[in-house]
Amino acid sequence: MAKEERLFLSGNEAVALAARRAGVALGAGYPGTPSTEILERFSDLGGCAQWSPNEKVAFEVALGAAFGGARAVVTMKHVGLNVAADPFFTAAYTGVSGALVVVSADDPGLASSQNEQDNRRYAVAAGVPMLEPADSQDAFDYFLAAIELSERWGLPVLLRMTTRVCHSKTVVWPRAAPSPPGVPHFERDIVGRVMIPKYARLAHRRLRRKLAEIAAWNETSPVNNLLAGDQALGLISSGIAFMHAREAAPQAAMLKLGLTYPLPLEQIRRFVAGVDRCLVIEEGEPYLVDALRAAGITVEGKPDVFRFDELNVSRVRKIMAGDVAPEAAAPAERPPQLCPGCPHRAVFETLSKLQCIVAGDIGCYTLGVLPPFEALDTCVCMGASIGVGLGLRHVLPAAQARRVVSVIGDSTFVHSGLTGLVEMIYNPPATGHVLVILDNNTTAMTGLQEHPGTGRTLDHRPTGRVVFEDVARALGLNRVFVVDPLADRAAFEKLIVEGLAAGEPSVVIVRRPCLLIAEKHRERQQAATERSGTE
Repeated sequence: MAKEERLFLSGNEAVALAARRAGVALGAGYPGTPSTEILERFSDLGGCAQWSPNEKVAFEVALGAAFGGARAVVTMKHVGLNVAADPFFTAAYTGVSGALVVVSADDPGLASSQNEQDNRRYAVAAGVPMLEPADSQDAFDYFLAAIELSERWGLPVLLRMTTRVCHSKTVVWPRAAPSPPGVPHFERDIVGRVMIPKYARLAHRRLRRKLAEIAAWNETSPVNNLLAGDQALGLISSGIAFMHAREAAPQAAMLKLGLTYPLPLEQIRRFVAGVDRCLVIEEGEPYLVDALRAAGITVEGKPDVFRFDELNVSRVRKIMAGDVAPEAAAPAERPPQLCPGCPHRAVFETLSKLQCIVAGDIGCYTLGVLPPFEALDTCVCMGASIGVGLGLRHVLPAAQARRVVSVIGDSTFVHSGLTGLVEMIYNPPATGHVLVILDNNTTAMTGLQEHPGTGRTLDHRPTGRVVFEDVARALGLNRVFVVDPLADRAAFEKLIVEGLAAGEPSVVIVRRPCLLIAEKHRERQQAATERSGTE
């Protein structure tokens, strides 16, 4: 490529550009910070992208495309891979005919998540090759490498990113994809694609043979880089931790790992033998340290205190010095708040006033836990509010059980609340239950994305809409109500009070568009008008 094409991109933008350059036929995902912008940018660049109801469905859609010989990408944040884990594990057995890149955007430091899990462990557990970019150039290059790996060995490939790489901008020199995509086509392969036990046993052995081949290839892979330096100190690192380590100890010899599963153990062994002291710098869990020590390679790891939160140059210097002195407290941050005029405010004020026990969920309404509301009592994962609320109803004394309410957002309800609603109908507590669906017509917390309940696709074109009250009634519920809590707060409170006393399941849909979506709708309508004028 010409030098004039030098770009300044975030990691997410770099992945989107690489996907477009590689001829990816389909991108699917569920919006979740820090991964959201990948598919949005891919769509802006002219790629075919779609939001799915949840990550499991997104994975399956992308897998189907890859079964059809196409190149596909599926994107999600780290906890999204928990939802997609079922097909993720078995896809390693079935393999793919085209290419499938699975982007997991991890969140060290919990910038916007409910846990700090390290999804590098997923690659090992599932037997899926894994690449870890350190900056936007890596994100671009490694995505193309993932396409090559996926097509060469017929396996899905995990591209494990982190918040800092996803959102930080660095210079990118784009290059052309190594080969054009093939024409999608389907070839029947019952033994390879239908995972009954007889065929799955064969597939497991086939997977392990492929991983052994990839491990051998990785010993001389171009995605791993050896940087010469003072042999007194050798550093092994990957991902964003490499950038911090390079700045903290520019004089050290370094081995930067790009393909971190399966590992190039012999290359690592030679590197360690050539330095006086070898220290592994990695963010999060001691994934590399554990793997190297299990292989009989003697390396130093970081003190346990540094497995929490993001690393930075200062923390890496402390790791190298063995300094475990308490770190200075981070400056107090202004906590996020519900927007002034947000309809969720009226909901939480009412639930707090009624002294409800509230099983909460994931979304901007989770902020109802903060003062002045302090109206949430649990928050576990997407969709858990309904099951947790039902569990509380089943076991609490009747007086307490009648105060339990489940609160879930519209996008979250589509994501993983539907099965909870079925549970509420199938195993109703003796005291009944109250489910409040907060329908603000968008996926607000991650940046106002569409979902199946809005009636618009990722690029905001009209499509079929899931109508929550119709779904609830079709499932056989008698008590289904729709209310605007700002237009009639008394009516909302009356519905909650009656629902708590009803002794049967009730669904209250609180419907009022997010205040921020109105301007977005105007902008999107203008863009759609301009787009249609050029088609």
